[in-house]
Formats: sequence, structure tokens, C-alpha cells
Amino acid sequence: VAIWDLRAADAGRAASDIAARFDVPTVGLGIDLCGTDGIAAAVAATRAALTSIGGLVHAAGVSMAIPLEDLAVAQWDAVLNVNLRALPFVVKAIRADLAANAGSAVVGIASINATLGNWMNPAYTASKGGMLSLVRSLADDLGRDGVRVNSVSPGQIRTPMMQPVLDTLSDQAFTKRIL
Repeated sequence: VAIWDLRAADAGRAASDIAARFDVPTVGLGIDLCGTDGIAAAVAATRAALTSIGGLVHAAGVSMAIPLEDLAVAQWDAVLNVNLRALPFVVKAIRADLAANAGSAVVGIASINATLGNWMNPAYTASKGGMLSLVRSLADDLGRDGVRVNSVSPGQIRTPMMQPVLDTLSDQAFTKRIL
């Protein structure tokens, strides 16, 4: 199992925990997916540490609850670069690995916002809507190699990433989109 995270120490701790609990090879790497420059090195380190690469879960995410009237280009880019732009380039870098492993799969983490929209978070909403379309395109392409590509769209979940949004909302505003 390879864990890639913006914070290398967190990735290392998670990888060590997985190795201890499940007795499988692991590696934890620090990478900033705002850009694509680090992908090749992260893939090389992953290949060196693991026997094969047979799957990918793209769960990297940034959520900036910034409504349209306050949204700046740099904020838009930061959200879309991590949430959407990174995925095709990671898949491109490991495509041969995936094709060489029967049963390989890619999962993109989208969001309920991809289909419902969210007025206070247009960049996140757009990135997750793009994820749904990108996953369809990747599935059409990688399916020829026997690689499954899917997405999941979780609803709103209380996570550290969501906390700044939750701090501005009443509990009722949060739960009305869930129930």
C-alpha cells in the first residue's frame, strides 16, 4: 500500500500502521498534488517499495468554502488542481502497472456536491462534477486494458476539511442536505 499525502510524516505513520496491522509492504510519501511535478518521483518510489501497483484511490481533496462573490482565481486553481487535475496524470503515470495486473481498479472520490451543487463552494462543486466526467472518460479508455474505473460520491461528512464550513452553518443547514 502506498500512501501519498501533502504531509510526509502523516503518510509515513499511516503506512507504518497499515504494515504493522496487515503485514503488507507499504510506503508513505509526501507529495503536493497542486502541481504535477512530483508525480513521476512518487510513482518511482512507489514502484521501488511495492511489488506491483494494481489500484488507485484518488482521495486527495481541498475544499475552500468561498462563494462566487469572494472567489479568486488562485483559490479556484488550488481546488481544481488537487481535486481534479492530478488524477489523469497519476493514472497516466501508472497505466502500464494497472494494465499488467488483472483486476486493477481506479476509484475517484467525487461528492454529493457534484450533482446537487453548493452555492457556498463553487470551486469544489465544479471539481467534483468534473471528477464524474473524468472518471467516465478514463473508464472508456482504460477499460480496453481491463482496468475498472469508478467514482463514489459521499454525502456531507464531518471531517477536518469540512470543519471551516460547519463552523459557519447551523446544524440544521448541514443535515438538511443529508436527510
